[in-house]
Amino acid sequence: MMRDHLSRRGFLAATAGAALLAGCGTGGAPSTGGGRLRAVFAGGGATEVLDPHLANLFNEAARAKALYDKLADLGSDVSPQPRLAESWEPDAGFTRWRVTLRQATFHDGRPVRPQDVLASYARITDPGKTFRAKSSLALIDLRSSRAVGDRVVEFGLRRPFAEFPNVLAAFGAYIVPEGTTDFSRPVGSGPFSFVSWKPGSSVLLKRYPDYWEGAPSIEELEFLIANEESARVNALLGGQVHYAHDLSPASARQHAGRLTIVRAPGSSMNAFAMKVDRAPFDDPDLREAMFLLTDRRQLVDTVMPGAGQIGNDLFGKGYLHYADSIPQRPFDLDRARALIRKAGADGLPVELTTSTAAAGFVEAATVFADQLRAAGLKATIVSGDKDTYWSDILTKGSIVSFRSGAMPIETHIAQRLLSTSTTNATKWARPEFDALYREAVSAPSAADREAAYLGMQRMLHAEGGLLVWGFADWIVATSPGVTGVLPAPANTLDWARFDKVRLA
Repeated sequence: MMRDHLSRRGFLAATAGAALLAGCGTGGAPSTGGGRLRAVFAGGGATEVLDPHLANLFNEAARAKALYDKLADLGSDVSPQPRLAESWEPDAGFTRWRVTLRQATFHDGRPVRPQDVLASYARITDPGKTFRAKSSLALIDLRSSRAVGDRVVEFGLRRPFAEFPNVLAAFGAYIVPEGTTDFSRPVGSGPFSFVSWKPGSSVLLKRYPDYWEGAPSIEELEFLIANEESARVNALLGGQVHYAHDLSPASARQHAGRLTIVRAPGSSMNAFAMKVDRAPFDDPDLREAMFLLTDRRQLVDTVMPGAGQIGNDLFGKGYLHYADSIPQRPFDLDRARALIRKAGADGLPVELTTSTAAAGFVEAATVFADQLRAAGLKATIVSGDKDTYWSDILTKGSIVSFRSGAMPIETHIAQRLLSTSTTNATKWARPEFDALYREAVSAPSAADREAAYLGMQRMLHAEGGLLVWGFADWIVATSPGVTGVLPAPANTLDWARFDKVRLA
């Protein structure tokens, strides 16, 4: 009966999502040739924004990169690549960096100037705001930074920082025209300019012919919203959209013959985030038990069969600074049960918060809840609001479904794990950890940096709140005939990059 109920509910959600999509555009099948490309993402409902500094959801990030530019962005290997910045160069002590800008213009024809860069960074680092890139940009001393002529910005830093290009590529560090306060009709320097917006429903953009890297191939780009994966897939199968974001491995296998499936192997971290500042996971013995009771292989084989690999409670497998010398955490149910008894938690009720906000979340939570019960905990699954899930989990709940796209390990730490981080879902806050981070990014020696990163990851592996159980392929799908969609990890330059896409 439960299986039948879930199938019917999924069908109704997909049908409702398809109907919603039909009402978002101009109606009928998507245009072809150089015309309008329609892309469907999960969204945040009424909470969505067009302010690129507030972008948090994947659909907001994709829209921001279509409308705006950063000084740098991340390549598929998660190394910073120049964008609005033509080049950068540090002084000998890594305390001052000179960045030369490209000759680029905003959509209203104004040139992108050093003053726009400084004003954008000043807005992001405003002490009264909580913009996502704030923790990454906090090391910039804007009072000692300056414009040098028409195309050079000289940044003064509060301390030596050898990986400063990561800051230029930080999630949300977009450049907006100086003095911008209203984003209802955004003006950026990206490959597409603004046409219209229906909050929680659709955003329509058009080709910017003077884009510094060349005008896009398509004339228009429309972002549509469908939070249920089934609705996104059905919209693609039904010809209402050309591109569907975030598919599960099961959907990819099922529809491989009818759709073009694009995979970025191992680029999505899948985890459960335990809040270490509150009961019950403020107890380190219980956190260790959670790590040990997790059957990672079962989770990977169930949720991402043939499309993932197990994790070791650390972000960034395969990236620069990843601590692959730390032994893989074993599955040890007996030891987990002993630690649960030691913590006085035998039979403890645990509420696991999840959502349909991301493909595979509910399936993973269902498997994990059974693993918790096998270890002697009373697990219940709580369904979070899919529209507000990502903001809700920053403050609510004790253990939640979590995932991340690609970013440098330095950026992951800066934005999520420092005492000052604005998107710290585990509430991890350790002065000694913060000190190691400062040591890592300031050390002129690569060996010293590596040693500091290893120290931080040893702390997280032993005591942290992020239970990383697997790394999944990042999967999107397109209709046949769409070309130019690259297998790039989420949050990198070529992910959700539509200026290079062509329609048949």
